[in-house]
Amino acid sequence: MQTQLSFGASPDEQPREALVIYSDGGARGNPGPAAIGAVVQDPSTDPPTTLATISRRIGVATNNVAEYEALIAALEAAQEFPAREIRVRADSQLLIRQLEGRYKVKHTGLRPLYDRARVLLSRYERVDLQHVPREENIVADALVNAALDTPGSAPAPEV
Repeated sequence: MQTQLSFGASPDEQPREALVIYSDGGARGNPGPAAIGAVVQDPSTDPPTTLATISRRIGVATNNVAEYEALIAALEAAQEFPAREIRVRADSQLLIRQLEGRYKVKHTGLRPLYDRARVLLSRYERVDLQHVPREENIVADALVNAALDTPGSAPAPEV
């Protein structure tokens, strides 16, 4: 399985004020071959500094599972760069509304992913969740499509 996780800056000792995550997940078919894409940025610079980039296939999954997997991967990468606040930007309204507590998590397959995301988010003093249009999430969307379009990036089949 090809996994791309690149760090654009060295991990810090002193916490930053904030980090911004742009995450996206997608599946071709629902379920179908799925991938995740995300960037972790430091918004205190102009332009924002990209600290980590994630782009990889995750096997066969639904769009919603891929959305959660993308956010979790980004939150795990963000742990390398301590911050007081995390700002999550995603084009999945379901993901954002569930994490805000506005929608219930009805699908049992999403519950462990939701729980993991909540644990990771709880490590921050402040959490800002925002649903954004796809046009404002183009980098993460492009990372998903790049992973899906790259030959040989599929995970090994389960035996």
